[in-house]
Amino acid sequence: MAGDETALTPGEFIRDRYESKGWTQADLAFVLGVTTATVNLIVNGRRNVSPSMAKAIGAALGFDASTLVRLQATQDLSQAQEPNPMVSDRARVAGMYPLREMLKRGWIDETDSPETIIEPITKFFGVDSLDDVPHLSHAAKRTPVEKVPPAQLAWLFRVRQIAIEMPTPKYSKRRLQNAIDQMLGYRGNREEVRYVPELLHDAGVRYVIVEGLSGSKIDGACFWLDPDSPVIGMSMRFNRIDNFWFVLRHECAHVLHGHGKEVAVVDLALDEITASDTNEERVANSEASDFCVPRKKMESFYNRKFPFFSERDILAFSTILKVHPGLVVGQLQKRLGRYNFQRHHLVPVLDQIEDSAMVDGWGHFVSVT
Repeated sequence: MAGDETALTPGEFIRDRYESKGWTQADLAFVLGVTTATVNLIVNGRRNVSPSMAKAIGAALGFDASTLVRLQATQDLSQAQEPNPMVSDRARVAGMYPLREMLKRGWIDETDSPETIIEPITKFFGVDSLDDVPHLSHAAKRTPVEKVPPAQLAWLFRVRQIAIEMPTPKYSKRRLQNAIDQMLGYRGNREEVRYVPELLHDAGVRYVIVEGLSGSKIDGACFWLDPDSPVIGMSMRFNRIDNFWFVLRHECAHVLHGHGKEVAVVDLALDEITASDTNEERVANSEASDFCVPRKKMESFYNRKFPFFSERDILAFSTILKVHPGLVVGQLQKRLGRYNFQRHHLVPVLDQIEDSAMVDGWGHFVSVT
């Protein structure tokens, strides 16, 4: 009998066992109640040993059937076709990025073939090989963009894809400031958000709305394609009038101050602002908050009415400021920590802007070359 049973095939293992008993194949076949031809096929590896047969042979030759089952599994595995090497690459991408959702959204070409998934991925990120895809590279050198979580980074690249193809005039800081001044007059009516894309376009700002990927907390981003081409991306994570104006003005502040020229500014969870925010974020937050509801006036109203804020008072205050009451309610909710307070004033705005803006998601798809 061979010394190392694990190196044997099932047939060799069976032969060793029945020969050690002085049996022939015909003897084993008689004991099992099968034909000699059946035993011959198993011993010569032309028929697999089923679990039932393994138990029968084990009972006949006096060994644990699990040994024979393991030998058969080892042989099956050794004879199995090797997987396409691209499968591991596909798994590598899917383990880092939300590949299925990106396919579903049409960001990369949908295909069931492992051979063709790599090229669309590298094309999406604008690199030559999978090793150059952010977060997948094992190189020692890391770029600042690696700090952005993979799902948010995929969203950022989608915004960039769309922005690149938007014909937009050269950026003018003066025109952007004028656009912001005009937006002040649009805060009172949700229908007037539809004018925002044209104002930003005329100022030379590429404005893109891309639905966020599942589970991400991204609100917006600011980056530059070149010194004359700033981009503002928004996810509309919260489809509410207060969030829309705050995030928009926040990203406009980044553009006005030239933030994001070296490394994209990606704003995550602007509703969870902490003291550790950078100076750039503090500036953008301050300007955005003051745009929605002037801080001094908000402070005065809050101190006068606290702790009771009637809907009548809110509507009157909003009318004086010429802003939608949802902007006042949004700030009160945060100050009070009561996020159901007067919630009906936090009206949606996506339906008002989707026909005038470059929107990708919610049933819309932007085709890029």
